[in-house]
Amino acid sequence: MISLDVNGKVYEVDVPGDTLLLWVLRDHVGLKGTKYGCGIGECGTCTVHIDGEAARSCTITVGEVQRKKITTIEGLPENHPVKQAWVKEQVPQCGYCQPGVIMQVAGLLSKKPTPDADQVVGKMDDVICRCGSYPHIKQGIKTAIQIMKKEAKT
Repeated sequence: MISLDVNGKVYEVDVPGDTLLLWVLRDHVGLKGTKYGCGIGECGTCTVHIDGEAARSCTITVGEVQRKKITTIEGLPENHPVKQAWVKEQVPQCGYCQPGVIMQVAGLLSKKPTPDADQVVGKMDDVICRCGSYPHIKQGIKTAIQIMKKEAKT
């Protein structure tokens, strides 16, 4: 039995330690927001946070994340600046990659609240968007930064 701390709740899962985190989140914990894309950690649709760092859940085993805090798209608060910005700017087109994009951007902004343009583009490049909503994503990131600045002043 493996114990996982996901979104602040502890789950006991009966899987081998080498089972990929992505499949445990989706099939055993029932959190479907984390998507399967490539299975090799390249596309980023499966991005979650592990102890606050963005990570690819399709390449990490549950044995590696025991005693660590895992946050999925479902665990990111609804009032998180990135989620607010995504709604305000209507960022998604097909939406498949968006949980990974949001988690990637939230990870960046938690470490660097005012990234420069190159850092924003670098994080955008970390997740492959099949429908090409990159201009909307870039605008969403700008809006999230504005929301964070506004919240910091209050």
